[in-house]
Amino acid sequence: MIKWLLTVFVALALLSALTPALQRLGLGRLPGDLRLRFRGREIYIPLTTTVVLSLALTLLTRVL
Repeated sequence: MIKWLLTVFVALALLSALTPALQRLGLGRLPGDLRLRFRGREIYIPLTTTVVLSLALTLLTRVL
């Protein structure tokens, strides 16, 4: 259980650190990514970006 928790934490930390670089590549602005404004705050839900990154990582792990 601790291994999974650590893996999820590291993955979220890497994704947070790489967000500016991914946005320059166009990820984060794909159709299906939601940006909601609620009471002066912006909520970002990257549905399509998550699917694209998941497919890319799956293909990468299958090749290696």
